[in-house]
Amino acid sequence: MVIPVHDVNPARRTPWVTYALIAANVLVFLTTPGTAGTVTGGGDLVQLCRLHSFMDHYAAVPKELIHHQLPRLVPTGDVGLGPHGPGCVVGPPAYDKSPVLSVFTAMFLHGGWLHLLGNMLFLLIFGNNVEDRMGHIRYFFFYLVCGYAAGYGFALLNADSADPLIGASGAIAGVLGAYIVLWPKARVWVLVPFLVFLPLRLPAWLVLGFWFALQAVYSSGHGVSGGGTVAYAAHVVGFVVGMLLAWPLKPGTPPPPEPPGLLFGRRARPHYSW
Repeated sequence: MVIPVHDVNPARRTPWVTYALIAANVLVFLTTPGTAGTVTGGGDLVQLCRLHSFMDHYAAVPKELIHHQLPRLVPTGDVGLGPHGPGCVVGPPAYDKSPVLSVFTAMFLHGGWLHLLGNMLFLLIFGNNVEDRMGHIRYFFFYLVCGYAAGYGFALLNADSADPLIGASGAIAGVLGAYIVLWPKARVWVLVPFLVFLPLRLPAWLVLGFWFALQAVYSSGHGVSGGGTVAYAAHVVGFVVGMLLAWPLKPGTPPPPEPPGLLFGRRARPHYSW
């Protein structure tokens, strides 16, 4: 998988909504119970039980979204001693959960710092131009619509799953879908792992098209062991919805700078700071 680091596509105005979304995601991650263990690689049972309780409360669960069946027993966040040793205590939920609202809260939850940083990197690189083209308010609602479409799309395909669905990936996939429609020829700087990280400047249609192709393959169960724990189908749905919503804006979108050729190394360095 290539790692994008910058696109040669300057925005005209400051992407305040993109910055706010990144800040909100980071803040929620840092204040999520049990997050310290995901950063340091440690974490004890108390942290784990608190994290499970928090996720069950605020994450989106396909079974709840489709069947509106809320569980009778959930982790309480406490630790107890059972016949098989210490574990997380379960009991009746002490809260009223709205499945519809949980799709929104799940967009700001992440399972680890790599999950968070990967999502925020893609949002930072590609979100500023999409926000610039749509405007702040329309872009914010576009982000939410893509996130909801991704969440419910995944839930429809996994209607009986009780596993929590978290992350901003579905909404960000919509941003990527909009970008590939509006600026398919924009150049994107990427790092390609080939013995060392090789810097390349590639067109957006190739970078994002390759990303989408991988998500589609993985969502079918190919190329991943045991189905994995990533909601690839949500990425596919979000990407397609983002493309469809951005399509009407394509005729009036100004083209980006187009440096010639697929260059690499020192010759490919831009002549301005980024």
